[in-house]
Amino acid sequence: MKPLKRIAILGSSGSIGTQALEVIAANPEEFAVEVLTVHSNADLLIQQAREFKPNVVVAVDSAAFLKVKEALEDLPIKVYGGAEAIEQVVQMDIIDIVLTAMVGYSGLLPTISAIKAKKNIALANKETLVVAGALITQLARENGVNIYPVDSEHSAIFQCLAGEWDNKIEKIYLTASGGPFRGKTREELLHVSKAQALKHPNWTMGAKITIDSASLMNKGLEVIEAKWLFGLQNEQIDVIVHPQSIIHSLVQFEDGSMKAQMGLPDMKLPIQYAFTYPYRMKTDFPRFNFLDYPSLTFNAPDRNTFRCLDLAFLALAKGGNLACTMNAANEVAVAAFLEERISFLQIAELIESCMEIAPYNNSTEIENYIESDRLAREIAQTQLIKLQH
Repeated sequence: MKPLKRIAILGSSGSIGTQALEVIAANPEEFAVEVLTVHSNADLLIQQAREFKPNVVVAVDSAAFLKVKEALEDLPIKVYGGAEAIEQVVQMDIIDIVLTAMVGYSGLLPTISAIKAKKNIALANKETLVVAGALITQLARENGVNIYPVDSEHSAIFQCLAGEWDNKIEKIYLTASGGPFRGKTREELLHVSKAQALKHPNWTMGAKITIDSASLMNKGLEVIEAKWLFGLQNEQIDVIVHPQSIIHSLVQFEDGSMKAQMGLPDMKLPIQYAFTYPYRMKTDFPRFNFLDYPSLTFNAPDRNTFRCLDLAFLALAKGGNLACTMNAANEVAVAAFLEERISFLQIAELIESCMEIAPYNNSTEIENYIESDRLAREIAQTQLIKLQH
């Protein structure tokens, strides 16, 4: 009997984390949960801990930590609190793979800690590569660590490349659904509400990534992530709008042939593939039927209306710490939009102003990324006040 693959899930209360636990629950002979972490959702962490009996749980928020600690006193589960605890627990010898599904910049330092401990990474936290792609890929090489993409688009590229490692890529196409505002003009977007922006047509995701999808910033982040995951030149990456979300992405090789990975929109498949690579495991997921989708359509993204995608291509072109600045400003802007402090179109305005103001450098030291992130958030808060008046 082969040993269980022991998994740490960073961000177990989010959309990716909960679906990963569904994959694990459906395959108890393959996987075991070693670590679960949340920011502040104590109730869900308690429920998950009782069901999956991990070795360790971490709640970043101090009040959540106290609640979880008290609730799990009757179980032999170690309970820790604070962000630094996550960086420490990912180093545990027993862990085989770390799923990084924390939201935004918060996933960076735990991922670095896991890589230095020579843990393979199932990467759902795209911001880690957006913020510090040069550093992360260098650390992964130095430590012999594999990074398995969990984003549906990057998993699709990864699957298309299986068996093709010696064949040169000419281009990759990341597909985008276009989000809830596909086809809208800037005038139509002037007064859209938070509720409208949170209604994604095809995927069920957390609030932050859903807003990023509506603004096309999510696709911009994925463009930058793809550069680092697959070692691509900027001109080798393109985005195409595909409203049905059936083709998850495509690879074009230098002979002109193309490979696409297709399937119904379901994040459990790329999560499971990251856990089981290079093998595929039988599932009972719903199957795609061509007759249900007689027409698959494609359009160019509107980068004038959806400025966030254009800003991401700008950050990709300029390199250095600009993507780090952009990501920090975006996190501030999305939070402000979700609090209904700025309008939808002001998300891109806020990000662009921060990218123009924040100091630029091309150092790949972790201290530089930490400082760039801090400074960008400070600038974003100042610009936010200006936008509100």
